[in-house]
Amino acid sequence: MTMSYNTFAGFYDELTDDISYPRRAAYFDRIIQKFHPGASILLDLACGTGSLSIELARLGYDVVGTDASQQMLSEAMLKKEIALYGENFEREEPSDPSIAKLLFLCQPMQELDMYGTLDAAVCALDSLNYLTRPDDCRKTLRRVYNALKSGGLFVFDINTPTKLSGLDGQVFLDETDDTYCVWRTEFDAKKRLCFYGMDIFRLNGSLWDRSFEEHIEYAYEPDELALWLEEAGFTHIRQYGDRVLRAPKQDEQRIYFSAKKD
Repeated sequence: MTMSYNTFAGFYDELTDDISYPRRAAYFDRIIQKFHPGASILLDLACGTGSLSIELARLGYDVVGTDASQQMLSEAMLKKEIALYGENFEREEPSDPSIAKLLFLCQPMQELDMYGTLDAAVCALDSLNYLTRPDDCRKTLRRVYNALKSGGLFVFDINTPTKLSGLDGQVFLDETDDTYCVWRTEFDAKKRLCFYGMDIFRLNGSLWDRSFEEHIEYAYEPDELALWLEEAGFTHIRQYGDRVLRAPKQDEQRIYFSAKKD
């Protein structure tokens, strides 16, 4: 099962404005340049509303962003146009040729179809955790491997089981002037699933519209992901702490991986 972000897509950026996409892009770029300098064509897997894709394009990559949600991709394409032509489309010429080449495609992770075309691929913000069936995760790793050229690099992050289990019973609030979101979390240790129930209130004139979404993440163990990467054909598999180049600590909340296709 994957999450489509249907209702959430229209105001995802408003409620996640604390995420520094330039810093995340710089971290991915740092790893790519360390292990595959000269990489040009890059995949942003599960790209969402395209914020990271745009930042990676600004760093000089030819970026393809894929996502399973048409709603999220609609936001991404609008964001691309605004980045090129301004908030009110006041510019006649695109501001940045690198962003102009940015391409978005609707493809679920486990159905990625880009055989041998990519120098590198990234997958950010625990998107792999949203693959709640291990078989889909293993299939995704094989698809990414097949999409990379020889020498290609795959870099991604996950929420660790330590983080997801620690969310059990927590309640979080996000709000803007016209949006109010209540997150309630529950962790099922037997199923290894973390459930995020989201009540979303959106101001409509003088009244509030209410909707609900449930997001689910699977608690993958880092060692099993490393094994599946190896099974898919990857080598030089490395793990890092959260946006650092050292090994993860025992209680790390987010872990990054890099893996190479020889």
